Amino acid sequence: MTRSANKARGEASLLLDSGAVILRPSFAALVAAEEELGPLFALVERAAAGNLKLSEMVALFWHCLYDADAEMTRDRFSESVAKAGLSAMTPALKILLGQILSGQ
Repeated sequence: MTRSANKARGEASLLLDSGAVILRPSFAALVAAEEELGPLFALVERAAAGNLKLSEMVALFWHCLYDADAEMTRDRFSESVAKAGLSAMTPALKILLGQILSGQ
């Protein structure tokens, strides 16, 4: 049974070649992302200016990855995201950036 993203929790879903995955921007996930990427507000500003790097988006997604297949590695995840394309990732990115700004 495939779990769906829970919008009430601020979750987003991605459809990758390995199947659907859920992104949950929990406090712990966002702290981990911030440790790697720097201040999240600056990340949101870069995204709004069109200056968000693919590596930054993948890192944010990776840290927010929830209940993923135990065999999922970061390299495999990164390749799957790149293969799916930026347009397929934009809705999930928008949800996560909105959660960073508004919180819940």
